[in-house]
Amino acid sequence: MQRRVWPVWAYYIIAVVVFIVDYVSKKIVSHNVELNTERIPVIGDFFILTHIRNRGAAFGMLQEQRLFFLTITVVVVGGILWYLHRSYRTGTAMLLIALAVILGGAVGNFLDRARYGEVVDFLQFNFGSYTFPIFNLADTAICIGVGLVILDALLTMKQEKDSNDDGEQSENNRDERQTV
Repeated sequence: MQRRVWPVWAYYIIAVVVFIVDYVSKKIVSHNVELNTERIPVIGDFFILTHIRNRGAAFGMLQEQRLFFLTITVVVVGGILWYLHRSYRTGTAMLLIALAVILGGAVGNFLDRARYGEVVDFLQFNFGSYTFPIFNLADTAICIGVGLVILDALLTMKQEKDSNDDGEQSENNRDERQTV
């Protein structure tokens, strides 16, 4: 495992930066883009800024389940905080950064749900006739963070496998030398 070079509070700074970027982006969109009507092309019809309110989870699932989402988010944030502290001494920098990024995104969407009962979404991508569900920067941070957690797990498994293979190989070589 890698040696920690950042103090634990640095990961909280990352979470706060993610939260602030998400918060500011939602405020800018809320004040400058008409709700449910205005569409601002950024890259032709492929990437469009729009403004909708989502009362559900990702991709609009489970609409009107505010209490459920608030409860789940509190549990998830608590779990992330616990795991970040537990992993601080032994986890990789990638894992700790991933947890911080997820934390910032989760708190960003939590604040919207707690205050307004809905989340501001504004990033729309179209792939031909298919429109990907509209999302925000907090959702993006959560997805990137989860991707980094998965990547870290895969790399850690590979490192452990490689170190076990090396260990087994040297033991086999020792056994072969002893029998010769």
